[in-house]
Amino acid sequence: MHLPVTMRALQQTSLDGPRDLRLITDAPVPSPGPGEVLVRVTAAGVNFVDVSQAHGTFAGGPRPPYLAGIEGAGEVVATGAGVTGPEPGAHVIGTAIAGGAFAEYLVLPAAAALPVPAGWTDEQALGLVVNWPTALAALRPLGGVTAGQTVLIHAAAGGTGQAAVKLAKHYGATVIAAASPGKHDVVRALGADHVVDSRGADVAAEVRRLTGGAGADLVLESAGADALEAGLAAAKRVTGRVVVYGTAGGEAAITNWDLVYRHQVHVIGLNLGVLIQAAPQIFGEVMGELSALLAAGVAGPGRPTTYELADGPKALADLAARATVGKLALLP
Repeated sequence: MHLPVTMRALQQTSLDGPRDLRLITDAPVPSPGPGEVLVRVTAAGVNFVDVSQAHGTFAGGPRPPYLAGIEGAGEVVATGAGVTGPEPGAHVIGTAIAGGAFAEYLVLPAAAALPVPAGWTDEQALGLVVNWPTALAALRPLGGVTAGQTVLIHAAAGGTGQAAVKLAKHYGATVIAAASPGKHDVVRALGADHVVDSRGADVAAEVRRLTGGAGADLVLESAGADALEAGLAAAKRVTGRVVVYGTAGGEAAITNWDLVYRHQVHVIGLNLGVLIQAAPQIFGEVMGELSALLAAGVAGPGRPTTYELADGPKALADLAARATVGKLALLP
């Protein structure tokens, strides 16, 4: 296959946010190195990581100018030395935390390129390497959810939140979904048992009312800012767990005094990249379980809201403003 020398891509030019994300037409097409594959991107996933990187708040994130986007799906068109699979022509999805997915071509580690499930389009597979593994890791190996427990899920209408609602119900939990009022019907349709207003005055009080004063066994928290305080207050004393995997609404502080005198709960931090590197066995178990869920039809093809590549700044701004529902995709 003849490959072009340059490509269209979205370049982040400052750390002042998505407003400084620019479409360029002369980005060099990357070459796959040893153990890598080159993918012709047909759909790129939009994540809060992209927003954080654009503001410089993602720890260890790239420095501008850089090609943005961490999640891409498409067709393998070239392979580097030592790659035995996937072969050219295969459709895969993967992540590149240093960026480059908001482009026409992306280099991925061959070992981390997940095949797009048979019968799925590339854009339907978006989320399989970010949202679903995050939700599953938060619920199972880290959150320890079991049948009969109650789970509070913040940002339940987002990409990871929707996956978490489906998974928590699959594992027999009672789900309390927190979302803004305009998104309540969406999370109810996913199977949430109760829906609370994430922008209401006292989410924790509502959770305690719904649980007879006991609180939630497990809280999944990614909204940040005041939502962390609400999650801590909503968790069951002593045995409750709060898994924190995002900072979408900004940073929040918790002190040792809080944990001793106000919120006697288990606080667990989740960063998928660190989980992959520091606990590959656990991550392998997560992906193995996800494969079984795919085979069983629990995790099905997504239906992302799509934007043209040139509209990437708007997609990121909409996500940051919490004006979106579910997964977002850019189409190069």
